[in-house]
Order: sequence, then structure tokens, then C-alpha cells
Amino acid sequence: MGTHRRPRQRAKGGGRARAAATITLAGSATATGLGGTTVHADPQPTAAQVRAKVDKLYQEAEVATEKYNGAKEKADAAERRLEDLRDEAARKEDRLNSAREALGSVAAAQYRSGGLDPALQLALSSDPDRYLDGAAFAERAGSRQQAEVGRVRKELRDIEQLRGAARVEAASLRSRRAELKRHRETVTGKLEKARRLLSRLTTEERADVGDRASRSAPGPREGLTPSSQAPDSRAAAAVAYAYQKLGSPYVWGATGPNAFDCSGLTQAAYRAAGVSLPRTTYAQIDAGRRVSRSELLPGDLVFFYSGISHVGIYVGNGRMIHAPNPSAPVRVAPVDEMPFAGATRVA
Repeated sequence: MGTHRRPRQRAKGGGRARAAATITLAGSATATGLGGTTVHADPQPTAAQVRAKVDKLYQEAEVATEKYNGAKEKADAAERRLEDLRDEAARKEDRLNSAREALGSVAAAQYRSGGLDPALQLALSSDPDRYLDGAAFAERAGSRQQAEVGRVRKELRDIEQLRGAARVEAASLRSRRAELKRHRETVTGKLEKARRLLSRLTTEERADVGDRASRSAPGPREGLTPSSQAPDSRAAAAVAYAYQKLGSPYVWGATGPNAFDCSGLTQAAYRAAGVSLPRTTYAQIDAGRRVSRSELLPGDLVFFYSGISHVGIYVGNGRMIHAPNPSAPVRVAPVDEMPFAGATRVA
């Protein structure tokens, strides 16, 4: 008789054991790379590292902001020139129409008397190019209306020149607007990155980003007598304006009266003192006489970073008032909190 073996019984809980083993192996697989190398998740940056990245993004955004400000200044100027050209062309077209109407009256009188002067035929032509081609003939016509025909001819030429200049200016304006868009996207992109980084911090850590700039700064008026130390009344007025704006929010591209970026604040301060400053830090540093750090007086403009991308207004005792960045409002701060690049006494 054949030998009969009893079927082997499964150990109790065997299914559960295998499942647990599978999970364990799966977990090991996620922790182990090819070749048995253990893969570790990237460590989260510390609060100090996040603050450093945010500061760098703010500084890069300010560089882009000053480029935006410069491009906007040029775009605004191009737009004004274009409007002036169009206005001048419209005035000349009005004068042209008046001259053509006057010639039309003469032509009607000549027609009734039996003929039409050749010069008038040219001047009243609906095709300016045809008229200009025949201008030499008009000048030889010897008509008593030759002076009027000459005026019409000049207005036509002037209008064509103005239209050509307007076309060039319109092309320049389109280019400036495209440049504005690029700089705007750069600024907003960097500020958005900074915002996302800051969202990783606690409320206290986020507040620390904005507070560091003024920890060693005195209170708004502590130990400062800007009016008595300023080199002239305009500098004193600019400093007084800056004091009035303490606490105003930083908004990139803003020039007041309720919000500012760094060069917008200094421009507004001197505008209040009756002095017109350029819009950008790059131009403001050349708006007066350069002075050394040891010569600083209240009202002097102080500039920072190798690219001259930040500016404040000196108020005395090693302090300035500036618009720092979106994390902090207009405030008093030490001049040595950023890499010093130069100073200018406004002329």
C-alpha cells in the first residue's frame, strides 16, 4: 500500500506574518537605494538658513525693482514724447485744413471765372505724395496764390515728419513696456519665493526677519538733531519728511505719499524739499557731490551693495531712514547693517 502523508498545516497567523514581512520589506525598500545605499530625506533648512535665503531674495528683488523703476521712467518719457508728437501733428493738420479751405475758396472763384490755377489743383489734391512730387511745378506756376501753396506744402512735409517720428517713438514705447513686464515678473517671482520661504517659519521667526534691521537702532527721535546738523535747509526738510513717513509700508515701485520703495522714499523726501531727484538708485548717486562715510551729514543719500541697489537718507549718529523690504516698514536703521557703497550730498 502506498504511504499516505497528512497535508502540512499552516502555522497559525502565517498570513499575517507574511503580510507584516511584506510591509517591512517595502519600508526597507523606501529607505534603501540601489546597491543597498540608504537614502535620507533632505533636512529641512533651519530658521537662520531660511532668513538668509529670504534676505538674498529681497536684495535680488530690489535690484530688479530699480531696473523696473528705470524702465518705467523711460517708458513714461517715451509716452509723453509720443503724445507731444501726436498733439503737434494734430495742430499742423488743423492749420493744413484751414489753408486748404482758403485755397478751395480761391479755386471756386477761379472756376466760376473760367479756369483753375494749376498750383491750386496740386495743393487741393487728396494725395499728398502726388502733391509733393509736383511741388516744383507748383513753384513755377507763378500764381498769386503761390505763398499759400507753399505753406500747404510745408505743413504736409512737417506732418509726414511728425508721423514718422511718432512711429519710431511708438516702437520704442512697445519695447519699454515689454522690458517693464520682464522686470515686473522678476520682482514678483522673487517676492513670491520669499513669501513661500517665510511661510515655513513660526510667527515669532517671521517677525524676527523684519525686526533684525532695527534692533540696534534708536527710537524715532532718540539722540538725533537732524535740522541743526543738516548742511542746508533743503537737506533738513528732506530729513523731516522722512521722519514723518516712519512706519509707512514698503511697496515696490511706490513713490508715496503713503507707501515707498527705497529710492521712492528718497525721491519723495527731496521732492518735498523742492529738489527733483532721478527715480533710481543708479541715477541718484550722481545727483550731487560724493562724500566719504566720515563726512556724512543729515540729508546725505547713502547707498549700499556693489550694484548700488539700495538707498537711505542719513539722519545722523550713524543712522539712516530707509524703506527696507516688504517684511519691514520705513524705519530708522544703522548705516552699517548693509554693505556700504557710497554717499552723495544732494546738489
